[in-house]
Amino acid sequence: MNPFRWSFRTQYLMGFLACVCFIAYAIYTQFFDDLEPCPLCIFQRIAFAALGLVFLVGGLHSPRKAGGRGFYACVALIAGVVGMGIAGRHVWLQHQPLGSGGSCGPTLAFMTETMGPMDLIRKVLTGTGDCGAVDWKFLGLSMPEWSLICFVVMTLWALYAGFKKRKSSWLH
Repeated sequence: MNPFRWSFRTQYLMGFLACVCFIAYAIYTQFFDDLEPCPLCIFQRIAFAALGLVFLVGGLHSPRKAGGRGFYACVALIAGVVGMGIAGRHVWLQHQPLGSGGSCGPTLAFMTETMGPMDLIRKVLTGTGDCGAVDWKFLGLSMPEWSLICFVVMTLWALYAGFKKRKSSWLH
């Protein structure tokens, strides 16, 4: 069956399932492959969770009118762009020469205890411990690069599903 012809509900619930799989794999690599996530990795997980939440709520609500579907697409766009920004920053840090300051600093737990929220976000996004290190690759791409690709694809999926013209049907 062609996924581009699925109902809005099915497309959004599949988007939710994909986000759950991305987070589950990240957690798997943390606990079973011993890949400790840096703060930027954790923020990417949060962005996937936010995007997944939009997909879930949109899929469960499944508005009949195009305006409602467009609203969910716009909210997904916001979550996706935030995720792309975080993943893009991480990719940029990984492509800097070694020793040029491309790291994240202390653990996220330590930073949350010792910094205010704005200082924490600023510190994490400036990239000061292991954000520049590439510990995992698949098909020549690092996890943040795959994360960036997934954010782009999932955001485009949300926009397509939200703004696609649909025939009137009882099963939206």
